[in-house]
Amino acid sequence: MRRLAGQKLVVATHNAGKLEEIRAMLAPFGVEVTSAGELGLDEPDETEDSFLGNALIKARAACATTGLPVLADDSGITVDGLNGAPGVYTADWAETPDGRDFVQAMTRTWDELEAAGAAEPRTAQFRCTLVLMWPDGHHEVFEGIAPGRLVWPMRGAQGHGYDPMFVPDGHDVTYAEMPPEEKNRISHRADAFRKLEAALA
Repeated sequence: MRRLAGQKLVVATHNAGKLEEIRAMLAPFGVEVTSAGELGLDEPDETEDSFLGNALIKARAACATTGLPVLADDSGITVDGLNGAPGVYTADWAETPDGRDFVQAMTRTWDELEAAGAAEPRTAQFRCTLVLMWPDGHHEVFEGIAPGRLVWPMRGAQGHGYDPMFVPDGHDVTYAEMPPEEKNRISHRADAFRKLEAALA
């Protein structure tokens, strides 16, 4: 693992909340963090059919523009009864002419499971792939997984995305019924970032 201490790092995101979370996590390692959003970079088209492929697209685009090391991620949910769908198309399933509607996406997911006659428990995994890339193309990959099962009807008012229908393994409540700090402790993103932190340490 290459050292990052004393370097400036670009996080390939336009999400201010995600940036602050990553900035706080990397503070102990002496890394100065900025983001694609703060630098006014365009968001590249995500044209790959894997989380790793799309994370690499974002990392390469930001590296080429800034000449700095970049941290990029891609994430989504894979449903076993739907052969891994929606996967990299998780956000696409929520798209409407008026923005993203994850109630629509969750309803479609459950309807397709019903149509397929999928057996219970209807297992699924939240997945996160992190790519840490340097301008010369060298990169490290860290993958996080949160396994669980899907339930219906939706439950809870916390969280976002598919949280109201996802019960993580070892629990009997959905992500949307958990305090945010509990969900963030066991999430796919937390799993990936623990692996990144271990490598940096």
